[in-house]
Formats: sequence, C-alpha cells, structure tokens
Amino acid sequence: MPADQLPASLKRVASFAPGRRAKLAGSQIASVLETDEIFRERLGHQVRADVAELAAALEAGTAPAAADPVELAAVAYLLRPDGWEEVVARAAGVADAERTQATSRQVSEQVERLRRQLDDTLGELRETRERNRAQVAELKSENSELRHKLGDTRVRLKAAEQSAATVETRVTEATTAAAAAASVAEAEVRRLRSRIEELEREVAAARRADRTEKGEGTLRARLLLDTLLDTAQGLRRELALPAVEGAPADAVEADVAQQGGRTPTSHGSLASDDPALLDQLLNLPRVHLIVDGYNVTKNAWPDSSLEIQRDRLLAGVAPLAARTRAEVTVVFDAADKVERPLVNRPRGVRVLFSPVGVIADDVIRQLVAAEPQGRPVVVVSSDQAVVRDVKRAGARVVGSVVLSRLLARS
Repeated sequence: MPADQLPASLKRVASFAPGRRAKLAGSQIASVLETDEIFRERLGHQVRADVAELAAALEAGTAPAAADPVELAAVAYLLRPDGWEEVVARAAGVADAERTQATSRQVSEQVERLRRQLDDTLGELRETRERNRAQVAELKSENSELRHKLGDTRVRLKAAEQSAATVETRVTEATTAAAAAASVAEAEVRRLRSRIEELEREVAAARRADRTEKGEGTLRARLLLDTLLDTAQGLRRELALPAVEGAPADAVEADVAQQGGRTPTSHGSLASDDPALLDQLLNLPRVHLIVDGYNVTKNAWPDSSLEIQRDRLLAGVAPLAARTRAEVTVVFDAADKVERPLVNRPRGVRVLFSPVGVIADDVIRQLVAAEPQGRPVVVVSSDQAVVRDVKRAGARVVGSVVLSRLLARS
C-alpha cells in the first residue's frame, strides 16, 4: 500500500519484515483495522485482488469448505460481506477444533512415548537393583575387614598421640626460650640501629654544613675577586690609562703643576628613567641583572595574557643578556599556584618561579642578599617595598618602565 494511504500510526510498522510485522505489531494493526474503516476498505480492495475466487465466494454467500479457516475468517473480516460475523465465528470454531485435534494427537503421542520410556526405565531399575545387591554384599565383607584394621589403627594412634604430646611439650618449652632470646636480641639490634642512624644523620649534617659553608664562602670570594678584576680592567678602559712610564718624580711634577684632569662620563649624568642608564649599568663588569617579571610585564603589556607577557619579556631580555654578557635572572610570582607554567628558557637567562606561599619580592631580596659586597647588582622593579630593601642591601634599582623602553628600543 502506498505510504500516503497508510495511517500515521502504521507508517513505521510498514518498514518491518512481514514476520517481524506480525510478531511485534499484530495487535496494533488489528486495533487500526477495527477503528479505521477507510484503511480496512483499502486493504480489502488489495485482498479482493489477491484472492479473487475466495472473495467472490464469500460475497455470494457460498464459502468453500476446503478453504483454510484462518484465511477464510481474515478475508471475511476485511471484506465484511453479509453474514461475515457468522463466517468468522464458524471459521474460529473449525480452527479451534483443528487445534484441539492436533493437541490431542500430540498428547497421545507423548503418552505413548512416556510409556515406552517408563518400561525402559523399569528394566534398567531391575538391573541396577541386582547390581546394588551384589555390591552391598561385597561392601559388608570389606566393612568387616576394615573394622579389624580400625581397631589396630586406634591402638597405634593412641600411642602416637602420647608421643606427640610429649614432643609438643618439649617444643613449646624450646620455642618459649628461643622467643625470649630473640626478643632480647631484637631489642639490642633496634638500639644499635637507632644509634647508627643517629650517628649517620650527625655525620651527614656535618658534611652538608661543611660543604655548604665551604661552597658558599668559595663562591662568594671567587665571584667578588672576579668582579674586582673586571672592575679594574673596566676602569682602565674607561679612564684610558696608559702604560706606566717615567719615574716617581714625574708624579710629583704632575701634582704640583696641576695641569688639569678629566672626570669620566658616568650614569650619574643621566635621567633615572633613561634607558641609556640601564644600558650603561649592564656594561659594568660581572653585573647581575635581577628582573621583577610580572612588575615589568603588567606595566608594559597589560592587555595580554600572563603567558604572552612572560614570552615577550624573555624574548626581549635574551638578546640583551647576549649583548652585554651580564648575568640575568627573571623572577615570576607563583606563590598561589602549585603547578609551575612551562616557559621557553632562553640561553643565558635564569628563570625562577617563587615557591608556594612565597612572593617574588622575597625571592628578589634573597638573590640580592646572596651576592657579595662589592659586586654590581641591578634590580628592575617599581615595587617601592622591593626598591627600599634592595637599595639598603647595596643594589642599584631602575624602574620597570626603563627596561620596557630599552627592550622597545632594541
């Protein structure tokens, strides 16, 4: 039947295979046939074309006796000729009689089959009974023999139990003595181990303290010595000092004559926000530049994300460190974060994230305090608390905007 002629409730059912359609939607189709006369009439036209002879006989009132009662009832229900209810009822009676006859035949066949099975089972039961009688007689004989053996075994078992009780008593006494000795030995071992661990911790602490004190002292002294040497060489270049010539009297003559001298140009003549000031400071020998990371980036690029700010700052200070050969340390605040972000650490630039619960300002103060007196240290920050503390520690401070302008100019 075309889809547009189907009722809406049966359009999905129409796509089922015939077997599934009858199994899953039989009651639904029957309900629609009962209530939708138009659908039943359309279906009746198709049935009349498929079984024309049966349909004609029903409409003529002469239902063929040889017709399938189920098919006869279905066609009568769809075409509904005069007296179709009687045809359906009569066909239902015939179908019920056939089902009853088939059921009775099946029951008779099943009864006969069960009777044959019963006869076979009775024969097997008789045979099994004879075998069991023979086995019982044999078992009685074996049981009598086993009773005699059991009596002998009980006598031997009683003697073995007495021996086992004696041995168990001796084992218990030996175990108790061994446990007491083991307990004493374990207590002594634990005491010795505790003492050994205590001595090892003391030795390790002494070694660490010795290494730390020696390493820090050596590092600070060597760094200060290198700084002084580089400073001396820088002053020689800055003052353009010639090689030593003449005699001590020449120095007296020069002092008396007072022919004049010159004062070298230094950063003291530059404005505090001039990028050239930071550039000159970075040319000092063995200078250490410490940058308050987010203090610089949030002033320079406030509209960018923190990740972009970090990348731009590190990308800017990398060539600055390579050009001036200064030691550069950039400190970012991560006091409230457990995980540290991944950064591309440029060569020659040390990148530090403050530990959990520690702000970047404290890390900068720690870095400045770790430097030996006499080494030039430059801190880039506009945080007034940081500026005050690092100045007191002997470091030189420039504002964050100075570094931003120097990077922009580069």
